[in-house]
Amino acid sequence: MRVGGKAYRSIWWEPGAESVQIIDQTLLPHEFRIAALTTLLDAVRAIETMQVRGAPLVGVTAAYGLALAARADPSNANLEEAAARLAATRPTAVNLRFALDRMHQHLLTVPEDSRSMAAFDRATEMADEEVRLSQAIGNHGIGLIRAAAAKKNGQPVHILTHCNAGWLASVDLGTATAPIYMAHDEGIAVHVWVDETRPRNQGAALTAWELGRHGVPHTIIVDNAGGYLMQRGMVDLVIVGTDRTTAAGDVCNKIGTYLKALAAHDNGVPFFAAVPSTSIDFSLECGRSIPIETRSGLEVTHISGQGRNGLIETVRIAPEGSRASNYAFDVTPARLVTGLITERGVIAANKSALAETFADRIAADAELMAAT
Repeated sequence: MRVGGKAYRSIWWEPGAESVQIIDQTLLPHEFRIAALTTLLDAVRAIETMQVRGAPLVGVTAAYGLALAARADPSNANLEEAAARLAATRPTAVNLRFALDRMHQHLLTVPEDSRSMAAFDRATEMADEEVRLSQAIGNHGIGLIRAAAAKKNGQPVHILTHCNAGWLASVDLGTATAPIYMAHDEGIAVHVWVDETRPRNQGAALTAWELGRHGVPHTIIVDNAGGYLMQRGMVDLVIVGTDRTTAAGDVCNKIGTYLKALAAHDNGVPFFAAVPSTSIDFSLECGRSIPIETRSGLEVTHISGQGRNGLIETVRIAPEGSRASNYAFDVTPARLVTGLITERGVIAANKSALAETFADRIAADAELMAAT
């Protein structure tokens, strides 16, 4: 993606600076700033404070975090400790565990004196892989938008999305946004309904910022407006991302996704999840088994934004003393999912379709489990 005419990924290794570079997402949309990660603790802090967020990007950041740890101390003991520290940062997104398992197992096969360079090389390969997955998801998902456009007689295809499953969340291009960007670039008229996505407002702050930079027409809506729009035929399809999808097709995503799926089902609106294989947890079948992260209640009782003086301010919007719960994710049952847009095609959200499509991945996971 391009910002100010320059192409960026949301994370990259900068050999000259001897650091991992990230776009600090906590400052967007008001300020575009690059931050440097030079230690394991930098990577841990970036994930915990959501300087980086989105399942694919969190996984790649964890891989680079393990590389930074290996540079400081390549011993087996340190790698195990670093992997455990990174794994504890965000419990819901399976990409984190998947990336750490792959990185850790790879580094155990490399002599200690070569581990640092091998770790950065492997983390960069994993970043490149996420970009390829996003491109493939876009190539398959654009067919859904083309089909919808064929019925619109030149009118825009209205797509609703939730949270941010875009370039910022996925190294480049995005998962849910990949078909949208490709359709726009192909000349298909598209319009995106962007859920604000309380309480951290990733839709309003990040997705809208991305779409605007790419020139995609969009409108920010409050989270509860989606059902109203669907009732009035103003949404042609829903495309969301995922933080973890089970072996049976249940989709865990940002809190509020389940309500969109219910509204879509009630109104006959197709509901798709963009699912890279790195976000599929073949060890779980039931979505209720997914650990759901709970975050600080301050995200609910307070809100941040740019004040009249141009400075970022945080203000309280709830009564002093009121308690707040902050469940960060929910699970949409497979029965409400029209299809999964994967790098290998659009498939049904069920166990047999996933097992058939990713038989090699299931075998590889079993081999990795046996090795560890």
